[in-house]
Amino acid sequence: MGGRNTPLKLVMPWNKFWNGTWKRRNIFNGKWFILEIFLFGAIFIAIPYFLSNNIASLYLEDTFKMFPENRYDRSIPVINWMIIPYTALYLFYPITLIIAPKNDKGRMELITAMQILIMANIFCVVFFLLFPAEIDMRDSLDWNSMNNLEILFFEFIHTSDRPWNAWPSLHIVHSYFLARLMTHWVKNNYSENKFTNIFLGVLWIEWFLLCISILTTKQHYMFDLFSGGIVGIIAWKLYQPVLEKISVRGAKKLANDAGWV
Repeated sequence: MGGRNTPLKLVMPWNKFWNGTWKRRNIFNGKWFILEIFLFGAIFIAIPYFLSNNIASLYLEDTFKMFPENRYDRSIPVINWMIIPYTALYLFYPITLIIAPKNDKGRMELITAMQILIMANIFCVVFFLLFPAEIDMRDSLDWNSMNNLEILFFEFIHTSDRPWNAWPSLHIVHSYFLARLMTHWVKNNYSENKFTNIFLGVLWIEWFLLCISILTTKQHYMFDLFSGGIVGIIAWKLYQPVLEKISVRGAKKLANDAGWV
């Protein structure tokens, strides 16, 4: 690999792939660029996830025999209000786009971060389809004990996300990676802001609650949490040398190397 901090070629800017997006990066003061990144996320992350989720629930059989549901999973109590931090994952995506620095360095970091998320997503989807696992614990919920907001959130999750795609938990993979990315940007671009420490505190408290919530809402098994954490950590480790490369070489040189200009 040429050195401990040399990034893998696969995680470096993809040749030609972002050519048009990069050339349009300044349209509407960069707002068009953010929209394109959002659309790429919808196409290459959201659609594959929900497609595999429905394929597994409709056509595949549970092969989670080597890591079956155990008494520890069932012994974790349901905590109704934790559906809120669980659902809050969906705020990570727009907040990441809002926080991303509005310069070429920030745009290159956002593009390469999207590449990592796409690859992590594909990796997990392969597991979802090869080793389909049903999370059959929703019968533990006591709907009569919930308030209207909790019912609303649970119904939203149960309607949009069938109880498959267990491991590795993409809730953990995505939230960990995005929390690390936002932390990097906030520390390096907003360090003088008086709300920086408050934001980071709220962010990581939310992430901690989210990790617990996948268990207390009966959306996942313990194994899903641990395997998702491993994938998330590996994804960030692969991305760190890319951040260093962008800082050293500069976004424009990397864009030129990738054939975007």
